[in-house]
Amino acid sequence: MLERPLPRRWAHSQGVAEQARSLAPMLGHDADLVEASAWLHDIGYSPDLAITGFHPLDGARYLRNSQAADEALVSLVAYHSCAVVEAEERDLLGVLEGEFAPPPDDLLDALTYSDMTTGPTGVHLPVERRLAEILERYAPEDLVHRSITRSSPLLTESVRSVERRLAEAVAL
Repeated sequence: MLERPLPRRWAHSQGVAEQARSLAPMLGHDADLVEASAWLHDIGYSPDLAITGFHPLDGARYLRNSQAADEALVSLVAYHSCAVVEAEERDLLGVLEGEFAPPPDDLLDALTYSDMTTGPTGVHLPVERRLAEILERYAPEDLVHRSITRSSPLLTESVRSVERRLAEAVAL
């Protein structure tokens, strides 16, 4: 659903899934769930699914309504990468929270890490570069720019948290 209409977005999703797979040592039995959410986190960008224009909500609705996907998977897609901040900017926070329960913080951090350390072409990069790249694509008055600016400290902390947990898991 992304490969043909949005090949760059598809390349990003592939890179995010690769990053998620690298977290298996710390995720244990949740590794497959986080990897699946990484593959699907941006499905709401598909032109066939974009209804509200807010890709976490559109993707989660599709997975829930058309695919009967697992609630945990749907929740990760709905809330990935500080989606609550952009939902607030779009006046959709009540809708998001009314339809989907938030996922566990550790799993959401793992998905956020995977997304925020993968560039648009699927290449892995530091979170600071990823945030700068997103801000470069959107004008300061754009709601995505505002959302990323507001959520940058939270996104960075999610990445740092996962880096610490992964280092501990690998050291064991």
